[in-house]
Amino acid sequence: MAMNLGLAEELLARDPEAARGLVAEARTSAGTALSELRDVVRGIHPPVLADRGLAALALGAALPVDLDVDLPGRLAPPLESALYFTAAELITNAARHSGAARVAVRLRRTAETVRLTVSDDGRGGADPQRGTGLAGIRRRLAVFDGRVRIDSPAGGPTVVDVELPCES
Repeated sequence: MAMNLGLAEELLARDPEAARGLVAEARTSAGTALSELRDVVRGIHPPVLADRGLAALALGAALPVDLDVDLPGRLAPPLESALYFTAAELITNAARHSGAARVAVRLRRTAETVRLTVSDDGRGGADPQRGTGLAGIRRRLAVFDGRVRIDSPAGGPTVVDVELPCES
């Protein structure tokens, strides 16, 4: 892609039509690369998750975790991985940044969605515009057409609510 775009820059003044063709080719390559990257992300499944399911979230956490999982069986591995990594990052954020003493993780499934709620008793003030963690979670879940809502007033608590379509 970079090579095509570099050549397109060079050709822009001399041969605009050839430059447009190279840009179109780079756009197609970018779309293919993004699709392949999404496939890789969907395929990541940590061994502890495979062995213990989402209950593995409470293992080795830096804070006590109140885990409430009510699922009728296991989720599809890509969806389960996305939720695991999301919850693990939110637990880590609570331990590092919020001064929380406890974290609660709740996971529910309806016919249409899977809903993950992670709340902590910390000081609040989590802001997706400051830092990369919460923005990264949003990007990770966008692959699944997921929605993320963050409620974190100053003084706390912080509640992050995630919804993913079940057909993901």
